[in-house]
Amino acid sequence: MNEIALMLGIFAVTSVVSYALISRVPQRLHTPLMSFTNAISAVTVLGALLLFSPATSAVGFAPRPTAIEIGLGAAAIVLGAFNLVGGFAVTDRMTGMFKR
Repeated sequence: MNEIALMLGIFAVTSVVSYALISRVPQRLHTPLMSFTNAISAVTVLGALLLFSPATSAVGFAPRPTAIEIGLGAAAIVLGAFNLVGGFAVTDRMTGMFKR
């Protein structure tokens, strides 16, 4: 239970710090920042897929994930994929404005 509280605390602190940093980014840098967050979302999706892979839980490398971990992994896949696809669509649209 302490691990979950620690993770939630880290999530809260990083959310506040991230908001403070992103709110100060000039508008010209939002496209590169969007591309960077898409890369982070891709890593999140890969990590969640590894959580669901049978090789990590069935062979004995790690204990079987609990229902909470499976639910959080599923949420990570859905939200990360949504951010990944939407972010690349926005980035493509923004870079399309610079084409002649």
